[in-house]
Amino acid sequence: MVLKLEEYVREDGSNPYQTWFDGLDSQAAAKVTVAKARIELGNTSAVKWFRGIGEYVIDWGPGYRIYLAREGDALIILFGGSTKKGQQKAIDQAVALHDEFKARKKALIASKKGKRA
Repeated sequence: MVLKLEEYVREDGSNPYQTWFDGLDSQAAAKVTVAKARIELGNTSAVKWFRGIGEYVIDWGPGYRIYLAREGDALIILFGGSTKKGQQKAIDQAVALHDEFKARKKALIASKKGKRA
């Protein structure tokens, strides 16, 4: 099963995942890119699901993590990442971003329904 990955872009145009990724050194960026490819191929065995989000653990270096959520059967939304050291703060941010994503989606659906009436 092939999954589509999308990075969450906030209403102000900022992209928390890209901001985190851009701060990685080249070796870490390569490891994260491989992890993303594995997720796209449907390999989510390294994902731990909790609080409505998933944490993909990369067992290398300082223990990188990618925070994501599933939307339907074929889409994964990327919210950000961290190392083991910054894990709790990153989890809290990913949960907040996921809540924001859901609220924006709900508002968009409601506005589309309002236009049809």
